[in-house]
Amino acid sequence: MTTPVQLRAAGPLSSLDAATRLAIVDRSSTTDGAVRDRTAALIAQVRERGDEALYQFARDFDRVTLTALEVPRSAWDTALATLDPMLRASLERAAKNIAAVHAAFRPVETVCSPEPGITVGRRPDPLQRVGIYAPGGRAAYPSSLLMGAIPARVAGVQEVIVCSPPGPDGMPSPVVLAAAALANVDRVFALGGAGAIAAMALGTASVPRVDRIMGPGNAYVAEAKLQLVHSVAIDSPAGPSELLVLADASADADAIAREMMAQAEHDPDAAVIAVLAGDDVEGLARRVREALATQVAVAPRAEVVRQSLRERGAIVTVPSLSDAIAFTNEWAAEHLLLVVRDEVRNTTLAALRSAGTIFVGASSSVAYGDYMTGANHVLPTAGAGRSYSGLSTLDFVRWTTWQEVTPAAAASLSEDVGRFAEAEGLPAHAAAARAWGVPR
Repeated sequence: MTTPVQLRAAGPLSSLDAATRLAIVDRSSTTDGAVRDRTAALIAQVRERGDEALYQFARDFDRVTLTALEVPRSAWDTALATLDPMLRASLERAAKNIAAVHAAFRPVETVCSPEPGITVGRRPDPLQRVGIYAPGGRAAYPSSLLMGAIPARVAGVQEVIVCSPPGPDGMPSPVVLAAAALANVDRVFALGGAGAIAAMALGTASVPRVDRIMGPGNAYVAEAKLQLVHSVAIDSPAGPSELLVLADASADADAIAREMMAQAEHDPDAAVIAVLAGDDVEGLARRVREALATQVAVAPRAEVVRQSLRERGAIVTVPSLSDAIAFTNEWAAEHLLLVVRDEVRNTTLAALRSAGTIFVGASSSVAYGDYMTGANHVLPTAGAGRSYSGLSTLDFVRWTTWQEVTPAAAASLSEDVGRFAEAEGLPAHAAAARAWGVPR
Protein backbone atom coordinates (compact mmCIF):
# COMPACT_ATOMS: atom_id res chain seq x y z
CA MET A 1 0.00 0.00 0.00
CA THR A 2 1.30 3.47 -0.95
CA THR A 3 2.16 5.65 2.03
CA PRO A 4 0.05 8.85 2.05
CA VAL A 5 1.94 12.13 1.83
CA GLN A 6 1.79 14.56 4.71
CA LEU A 7 0.93 18.15 3.83
CA ARG A 8 1.18 21.34 5.84
CA ALA A 9 -2.42 22.13 4.92
CA ALA A 10 -5.31 20.44 3.11
CA GLY A 11 -9.01 21.08 2.68
CA PRO A 12 -11.14 24.21 2.17
CA LEU A 13 -9.10 27.38 2.47
CA SER A 14 -11.83 28.92 4.61
CA SER A 15 -11.48 26.12 7.16
CA LEU A 16 -7.80 26.79 7.90
CA ASP A 17 -7.06 28.44 11.21
CA ALA A 18 -5.12 31.69 11.20
CA ALA A 19 -1.82 30.05 12.13
CA THR A 20 -2.04 27.47 9.36
CA ARG A 21 -3.05 30.02 6.75
CA LEU A 22 -0.15 32.24 7.79
CA ALA A 23 2.21 29.26 7.58
CA ILE A 24 1.35 28.61 3.93
CA VAL A 25 1.22 32.27 2.89
CA ASP A 26 4.28 33.65 4.71
CA ARG A 27 7.37 32.10 3.13
CA SER A 28 9.75 34.74 4.40
CA SER A 29 12.60 33.37 6.46
CA THR A 30 14.57 35.10 9.12
CA THR A 31 18.24 34.72 8.45
CA ASP A 32 19.91 32.52 11.01
CA GLY A 33 21.98 34.71 13.29
CA ALA A 34 25.01 32.49 12.81
CA VAL A 35 24.73 32.80 9.01
CA ARG A 36 24.36 36.55 9.26
CA ASP A 37 27.35 36.98 11.56
CA ARG A 38 29.55 34.53 9.67
CA THR A 39 28.74 36.22 6.37
CA ALA A 40 29.62 39.62 7.80
CA ALA A 41 32.96 38.23 9.00
CA LEU A 42 33.72 36.77 5.56
CA ILE A 43 32.91 40.05 3.85
CA ALA A 44 35.16 41.89 6.27
CA GLN A 45 38.00 39.49 5.44
CA VAL A 46 37.63 40.18 1.72
CA ARG A 47 37.49 43.91 2.36
CA GLU A 48 40.67 43.79 4.45
CA ARG A 49 42.74 41.05 2.78
CA GLY A 50 41.42 40.80 -0.77
CA ASP A 51 42.82 37.89 -2.78
CA GLU A 52 44.58 36.44 0.24
CA ALA A 53 41.20 35.91 1.91
CA LEU A 54 39.78 34.29 -1.23
CA TYR A 55 42.60 31.76 -1.41
CA GLN A 56 42.04 31.00 2.27
CA PHE A 57 38.31 30.47 1.71
CA ALA A 58 39.06 27.98 -1.07
CA ARG A 59 41.22 25.98 1.35
CA ASP A 60 38.74 26.20 4.23
CA PHE A 61 35.43 25.66 2.43
CA ASP A 62 36.21 23.99 -0.90
CA ARG A 63 39.11 21.89 0.39
CA VAL A 64 41.31 22.89 -2.53
CA THR A 65 44.53 24.87 -2.86
CA LEU A 66 44.23 27.23 -5.80
CA THR A 67 47.22 28.42 -7.80
CA ALA A 68 45.12 31.11 -9.45
CA LEU A 69 41.65 32.55 -8.89
CA GLU A 70 40.89 33.07 -12.57
CA VAL A 71 40.09 30.14 -14.83
CA PRO A 72 41.92 30.38 -18.18
CA ARG A 73 39.79 30.60 -21.30
CA SER A 74 41.44 27.46 -22.63
CA ALA A 75 39.72 25.52 -19.83
CA TRP A 76 36.30 26.78 -20.93
CA ASP A 77 37.02 25.88 -24.54
CA THR A 78 38.12 22.40 -23.51
CA ALA A 79 35.01 21.96 -21.40
CA LEU A 80 32.81 22.93 -24.33
CA ALA A 81 34.71 20.80 -26.83
CA THR A 82 34.50 17.70 -24.62
CA LEU A 83 30.90 18.19 -23.50
CA ASP A 84 28.52 15.40 -24.43
CA PRO A 85 27.27 16.38 -27.93
CA MET A 86 23.61 15.87 -27.04
CA LEU A 87 23.91 18.00 -23.91
CA ARG A 88 25.78 20.65 -25.88
CA ALA A 89 22.94 20.74 -28.42
CA SER A 90 20.46 21.23 -25.58
CA LEU A 91 22.49 24.08 -24.09
CA GLU A 92 22.85 25.70 -27.51
CA ARG A 93 19.11 25.48 -28.10
CA ALA A 94 18.43 27.07 -24.70
CA ALA A 95 20.98 29.81 -25.36
CA LYS A 96 19.40 30.62 -28.72
CA ASN A 97 15.92 30.87 -27.21
CA ILE A 98 17.09 32.99 -24.26
CA ALA A 99 18.77 35.42 -26.67
CA ALA A 100 15.70 35.61 -28.90
CA VAL A 101 13.22 36.24 -26.09
CA HIS A 102 15.35 38.83 -24.32
CA ALA A 103 16.16 40.65 -27.56
CA ALA A 104 12.41 40.97 -28.20
CA PHE A 105 11.95 42.71 -24.85
CA ARG A 106 15.04 44.91 -25.02
CA PRO A 107 14.33 48.41 -23.65
CA VAL A 108 14.39 51.34 -26.09
CA GLU A 109 14.80 55.09 -25.81
CA THR A 110 11.63 57.17 -25.56
CA VAL A 111 11.29 60.90 -26.26
CA CYS A 112 8.27 63.09 -25.58
CA SER A 113 7.32 66.77 -25.81
CA PRO A 114 4.74 67.82 -23.17
CA GLU A 115 4.67 71.39 -24.51
CA PRO A 116 6.15 73.10 -27.57
CA GLY A 117 9.85 73.70 -26.97
CA ILE A 118 10.18 71.14 -24.13
CA THR A 119 11.75 67.79 -24.96
CA VAL A 120 12.34 65.01 -22.43
CA GLY A 121 14.05 61.74 -23.27
CA ARG A 122 14.82 58.54 -21.38
CA ARG A 123 17.63 56.35 -22.68
CA PRO A 124 18.68 52.84 -21.55
CA ASP A 125 22.45 52.69 -21.04
CA PRO A 126 23.99 49.23 -20.58
CA LEU A 127 25.91 48.65 -17.36
CA GLN A 128 29.69 48.56 -17.72
CA ARG A 129 30.35 45.30 -15.88
CA VAL A 130 28.12 42.68 -14.25
CA GLY A 131 28.84 39.58 -12.21
CA ILE A 132 27.00 36.28 -12.56
CA TYR A 133 27.09 33.78 -9.72
CA ALA A 134 26.77 30.15 -10.85
CA PRO A 135 26.25 27.75 -7.93
CA GLY A 136 28.33 24.63 -7.44
CA GLY A 137 28.61 22.28 -4.51
CA ARG A 138 25.80 19.72 -4.42
CA ALA A 139 24.55 20.77 -7.86
CA ALA A 140 25.87 22.79 -10.79
CA TYR A 141 23.47 25.01 -12.69
CA PRO A 142 24.64 25.91 -16.20
CA SER A 143 21.08 27.08 -16.88
CA SER A 144 21.44 29.88 -14.32
CA LEU A 145 24.66 31.03 -15.96
CA LEU A 146 22.93 31.21 -19.34
CA MET A 147 19.95 33.02 -17.80
CA GLY A 148 22.23 35.71 -16.39
CA ALA A 149 24.97 36.09 -18.96
CA ILE A 150 22.96 35.99 -22.19
CA PRO A 151 20.49 38.78 -21.26
CA ALA A 152 23.49 40.86 -20.16
CA ARG A 153 25.05 40.42 -23.59
CA VAL A 154 21.75 41.18 -25.32
CA ALA A 155 21.42 44.37 -23.26
CA GLY A 156 24.91 45.46 -24.35
CA VAL A 157 26.83 45.06 -21.09
CA GLN A 158 30.50 45.61 -21.85
CA GLU A 159 32.02 43.03 -19.50
CA VAL A 160 30.46 39.91 -17.98
CA ILE A 161 32.32 37.97 -15.30
CA VAL A 162 31.32 34.69 -13.68
CA CYS A 163 32.12 33.24 -10.28
CA SER A 164 31.51 29.57 -9.56
CA PRO A 165 32.91 27.35 -6.77
CA PRO A 166 35.95 25.17 -7.52
CA GLY A 167 35.75 21.40 -7.39
CA PRO A 168 38.52 19.06 -6.18
CA ASP A 169 40.57 19.87 -9.29
CA GLY A 170 40.42 23.60 -8.57
CA MET A 171 38.04 24.25 -11.46
CA PRO A 172 34.30 24.96 -11.53
CA SER A 173 32.03 22.26 -12.92
CA PRO A 174 32.89 21.44 -16.56
CA VAL A 175 29.29 21.98 -17.64
CA VAL A 176 29.32 25.45 -16.05
CA LEU A 177 32.55 26.24 -17.88
CA ALA A 178 30.99 25.00 -21.11
CA ALA A 179 28.02 27.28 -20.53
CA ALA A 180 30.39 30.19 -19.92
CA ALA A 181 31.99 29.55 -23.30
CA LEU A 182 28.60 29.34 -25.01
CA ALA A 183 27.45 32.57 -23.39
CA ASN A 184 30.67 34.31 -24.45
CA VAL A 185 31.42 35.77 -21.02
CA ASP A 186 34.65 37.69 -20.50
CA ARG A 187 36.19 36.13 -17.39
CA VAL A 188 35.54 33.20 -15.04
CA PHE A 189 36.76 32.87 -11.45
CA ALA A 190 36.87 29.71 -9.33
CA LEU A 191 35.17 31.36 -6.37
CA GLY A 192 32.11 30.39 -4.38
CA GLY A 193 29.91 31.46 -1.50
CA ALA A 194 29.91 34.78 0.30
CA GLY A 195 33.55 35.34 -0.65
CA ALA A 196 32.68 35.41 -4.35
CA ILE A 197 29.87 37.91 -3.79
CA ALA A 198 32.12 40.13 -1.68
CA ALA A 199 34.90 39.99 -4.27
CA MET A 200 32.57 41.08 -7.08
CA ALA A 201 30.93 43.76 -4.94
CA LEU A 202 34.11 45.27 -3.51
CA GLY A 203 36.79 44.29 -6.02
CA THR A 204 40.19 42.76 -5.29
CA ALA A 205 43.54 42.69 -7.08
CA SER A 206 42.30 39.79 -9.24
CA VAL A 207 38.51 40.20 -9.30
CA PRO A 208 37.12 43.42 -10.79
CA ARG A 209 34.35 45.29 -9.05
CA VAL A 210 31.01 44.95 -10.84
CA ASP A 211 27.96 47.18 -11.14
CA ARG A 212 25.40 44.47 -10.45
CA ILE A 213 25.38 40.85 -9.27
CA MET A 214 22.90 38.23 -10.52
CA GLY A 215 22.33 34.57 -9.82
CA PRO A 216 21.08 32.15 -7.17
CA GLY A 217 23.06 30.59 -4.33
CA ASN A 218 22.92 29.18 -0.83
CA ALA A 219 22.02 31.04 2.36
CA TYR A 220 25.49 32.61 2.59
CA VAL A 221 25.31 33.87 -0.99
CA ALA A 222 21.85 35.35 -0.43
CA GLU A 223 22.92 36.96 2.85
CA ALA A 224 26.10 38.40 1.31
CA LYS A 225 24.10 40.02 -1.46
CA LEU A 226 21.77 41.62 1.06
CA GLN A 227 24.63 42.85 3.25
CA LEU A 228 26.42 44.36 0.25
CA VAL A 229 23.40 45.98 -1.38
CA HIS A 230 24.74 49.44 -0.57
CA SER A 231 27.92 48.65 -2.49
CA VAL A 232 26.45 46.90 -5.52
CA ALA A 233 23.03 46.41 -7.11
CA ILE A 234 21.60 42.90 -6.92
CA ASP A 235 18.74 40.97 -8.43
CA SER A 236 15.64 40.35 -6.32
CA PRO A 237 16.06 38.75 -2.88
CA ALA A 238 16.08 34.99 -3.42
CA GLY A 239 14.75 32.11 -1.39
CA PRO A 240 13.75 28.47 -1.91
CA SER A 241 11.84 27.46 -5.03
CA GLU A 242 8.05 27.83 -5.14
CA LEU A 243 5.07 26.70 -7.18
CA LEU A 244 1.38 27.50 -7.02
CA VAL A 245 -0.96 25.53 -9.27
CA LEU A 246 -4.28 27.28 -9.88
CA ALA A 247 -6.70 24.74 -11.33
CA ASP A 248 -10.36 23.94 -11.76
CA ALA A 249 -12.16 20.62 -12.11
CA SER A 250 -11.03 20.25 -15.74
CA ALA A 251 -7.41 19.70 -14.64
CA ASP A 252 -5.60 16.36 -14.58
CA ALA A 253 -4.52 15.25 -11.10
CA ASP A 254 -1.41 13.41 -12.29
CA ALA A 255 -0.16 16.50 -14.14
CA ILE A 256 -0.66 18.70 -11.06
CA ALA A 257 1.18 16.18 -8.89
CA ARG A 258 4.10 16.00 -11.35
CA GLU A 259 4.55 19.75 -11.24
CA MET A 260 4.37 19.84 -7.44
CA MET A 261 6.95 17.05 -7.29
CA ALA A 262 9.28 18.86 -9.69
CA GLN A 263 9.48 21.93 -7.48
CA ALA A 264 9.48 20.06 -4.16
CA GLU A 265 12.57 18.09 -5.18
CA HIS A 266 14.61 21.30 -5.31
CA ASP A 267 14.92 21.80 -1.59
CA PRO A 268 13.34 20.71 1.71
CA ASP A 269 12.31 24.36 2.12
CA ALA A 270 10.60 24.55 -1.29
CA ALA A 271 6.95 25.65 -1.11
CA VAL A 272 4.37 23.97 -3.36
CA ILE A 273 0.63 24.51 -3.23
CA ALA A 274 -2.38 23.59 -5.34
CA VAL A 275 -5.36 25.95 -5.22
CA LEU A 276 -8.39 24.20 -6.68
CA ALA A 277 -11.33 26.41 -7.62
CA GLY A 278 -15.03 25.50 -7.83
CA ASP A 279 -17.71 23.65 -5.92
CA ASP A 280 -16.81 20.38 -7.63
CA VAL A 281 -13.10 20.01 -6.88
CA GLU A 282 -13.06 17.85 -3.76
CA GLY A 283 -12.58 14.77 -5.93
CA LEU A 284 -9.72 16.45 -7.78
CA ALA A 285 -8.07 17.35 -4.45
CA ARG A 286 -8.25 13.71 -3.36
CA ARG A 287 -6.83 12.48 -6.68
CA VAL A 288 -3.94 14.96 -6.55
CA ARG A 289 -3.03 13.75 -3.08
CA GLU A 290 -3.19 10.13 -4.22
CA ALA A 291 -1.05 10.92 -7.28
CA LEU A 292 1.52 12.61 -5.07
CA ALA A 293 1.74 9.52 -2.88
CA THR A 294 2.22 7.28 -5.92
CA GLN A 295 4.90 9.50 -7.45
CA VAL A 296 6.79 10.11 -4.21
CA ALA A 297 7.02 6.36 -3.63
CA VAL A 298 9.31 5.97 -6.66
CA ALA A 299 11.02 9.38 -6.63
CA PRO A 300 14.85 9.38 -6.44
CA ARG A 301 14.69 12.45 -4.18
CA ALA A 302 11.76 11.16 -2.14
CA GLU A 303 13.01 12.33 1.25
CA VAL A 304 13.55 15.89 0.03
CA VAL A 305 10.08 15.89 -1.54
CA ARG A 306 8.40 14.49 1.58
CA GLN A 307 10.00 17.10 3.81
CA SER A 308 9.04 19.91 1.45
CA LEU A 309 5.42 18.74 1.28
CA ARG A 310 5.23 18.21 5.02
CA GLU A 311 6.61 21.63 5.90
CA ARG A 312 5.32 23.85 3.08
CA GLY A 313 2.99 21.77 0.90
CA ALA A 314 -0.75 22.36 0.59
CA ILE A 315 -3.80 21.35 -1.42
CA VAL A 316 -6.62 23.77 -0.71
CA THR A 317 -10.04 24.32 -2.26
CA VAL A 318 -11.95 27.56 -2.76
CA PRO A 319 -15.57 28.07 -3.90
CA SER A 320 -14.89 30.13 -7.03
CA LEU A 321 -12.27 31.21 -9.52
CA SER A 322 -12.43 34.77 -8.21
CA ASP A 323 -11.53 33.47 -4.73
CA ALA A 324 -8.63 31.53 -6.22
CA ILE A 325 -7.36 34.61 -8.07
CA ALA A 326 -7.48 36.73 -4.91
CA PHE A 327 -5.54 34.16 -2.90
CA THR A 328 -3.06 33.57 -5.73
CA ASN A 329 -2.29 37.29 -5.98
CA GLU A 330 -1.79 37.36 -2.22
CA TRP A 331 0.55 34.33 -2.33
CA ALA A 332 2.65 35.86 -5.16
CA ALA A 333 4.28 32.68 -6.43
CA GLU A 334 7.67 32.40 -8.06
CA HIS A 335 6.15 29.91 -10.55
CA LEU A 336 2.41 29.87 -11.25
CA LEU A 337 0.84 27.10 -13.32
CA LEU A 338 -2.64 27.95 -14.60
CA VAL A 339 -4.80 24.96 -15.57
CA VAL A 340 -8.40 26.04 -16.11
CA ARG A 341 -11.09 25.68 -18.78
CA ASP A 342 -10.28 27.32 -22.11
CA GLU A 343 -13.23 29.72 -21.90
CA VAL A 344 -11.91 31.38 -18.71
CA ARG A 345 -8.17 31.04 -19.34
CA ASN A 346 -7.50 34.47 -20.83
CA THR A 347 -9.57 36.44 -18.34
CA THR A 348 -7.94 34.57 -15.47
CA LEU A 349 -4.48 35.18 -16.88
CA ALA A 350 -5.20 38.91 -17.13
CA ALA A 351 -6.28 39.01 -13.48
CA LEU A 352 -3.10 37.40 -12.13
CA ARG A 353 -0.77 40.25 -11.23
CA SER A 354 1.91 39.11 -8.78
CA ALA A 355 3.63 35.95 -10.02
CA GLY A 356 7.26 35.73 -11.09
CA THR A 357 6.18 33.92 -14.24
CA ILE A 358 2.94 32.25 -15.32
CA PHE A 359 2.73 28.95 -17.21
CA VAL A 360 -0.52 28.72 -19.14
CA GLY A 361 -1.99 25.25 -19.62
CA ALA A 362 -1.00 21.82 -18.33
CA SER A 363 1.48 21.20 -21.16
CA SER A 364 3.39 24.37 -20.20
CA SER A 365 5.46 22.56 -17.60
CA VAL A 366 7.53 24.74 -15.31
CA ALA A 367 10.51 22.60 -16.32
CA TYR A 368 10.31 24.05 -19.85
CA GLY A 369 10.64 27.56 -18.45
CA ASP A 370 13.52 26.46 -16.24
CA TYR A 371 15.56 25.50 -19.26
CA MET A 372 14.27 26.00 -22.74
CA THR A 373 11.48 28.50 -23.51
CA GLY A 374 13.83 31.48 -23.37
CA ALA A 375 11.96 33.23 -20.56
CA ASN A 376 14.15 33.89 -17.54
CA HIS A 377 14.09 31.56 -14.55
CA VAL A 378 15.69 34.03 -12.13
CA LEU A 379 12.48 35.04 -10.37
CA PRO A 380 11.24 36.68 -7.15
CA THR A 381 10.34 34.35 -4.28
CA ALA A 382 8.72 34.55 -0.83
CA GLY A 383 6.02 36.96 -1.96
CA ALA A 384 8.49 39.42 -3.50
CA GLY A 385 6.56 39.04 -6.76
CA ARG A 386 4.19 41.71 -5.46
CA SER A 387 7.04 44.20 -5.99
CA TYR A 388 9.74 42.54 -8.12
CA SER A 389 9.78 41.08 -11.63
CA GLY A 390 11.75 38.26 -13.17
CA LEU A 391 15.23 38.98 -14.54
CA SER A 392 15.28 40.67 -17.95
CA THR A 393 17.36 43.03 -20.05
CA LEU A 394 15.88 45.84 -17.94
CA ASP A 395 18.10 44.65 -15.10
CA PHE A 396 21.25 45.20 -17.13
CA VAL A 397 20.72 48.86 -17.99
CA ARG A 398 20.43 52.08 -16.08
CA TRP A 399 18.25 54.87 -17.42
CA THR A 400 19.58 58.29 -18.39
CA THR A 401 16.97 61.03 -18.55
CA TRP A 402 17.78 64.13 -20.60
CA GLN A 403 15.78 67.28 -21.21
CA GLU A 404 15.98 70.35 -23.44
CA VAL A 405 14.11 73.65 -23.18
CA THR A 406 14.23 76.16 -26.03
CA PRO A 407 14.62 79.87 -25.25
CA ALA A 408 10.98 80.50 -26.21
CA ALA A 409 9.77 77.70 -23.95
CA ALA A 410 12.03 78.97 -21.16
CA ALA A 411 10.37 82.37 -21.35
CA SER A 412 6.97 80.67 -21.16
CA LEU A 413 7.99 78.68 -18.08
CA SER A 414 9.82 81.43 -16.22
CA GLU A 415 6.99 82.95 -14.16
CA ASP A 416 5.34 79.66 -13.16
CA VAL A 417 8.68 78.22 -12.08
CA GLY A 418 9.57 81.44 -10.26
CA ARG A 419 6.36 81.28 -8.23
CA PHE A 420 6.98 77.60 -7.37
CA ALA A 421 10.51 78.38 -6.21
CA GLU A 422 9.46 81.34 -4.07
CA ALA A 423 6.75 79.24 -2.43
CA GLU A 424 9.45 76.76 -1.45
CA GLY A 425 11.80 79.46 -0.15
CA LEU A 426 14.38 79.12 -2.93
CA PRO A 427 14.97 82.63 -4.33
CA ALA A 428 18.04 81.64 -6.40
CA HIS A 429 15.92 79.06 -8.20
CA ALA A 430 13.35 81.76 -8.92
CA ALA A 431 15.99 84.13 -10.24
CA ALA A 432 17.49 81.44 -12.51
CA ALA A 433 14.09 80.74 -14.00
CA ARG A 434 12.99 84.37 -14.42
CA ALA A 435 16.22 85.34 -16.12
CA TRP A 436 14.88 83.68 -19.28
CA GLY A 437 11.65 85.72 -19.07
CA VAL A 438 13.52 88.94 -19.69
CA PRO A 439 13.34 90.04 -23.36
CA ARG A 440 16.67 89.50 -25.12
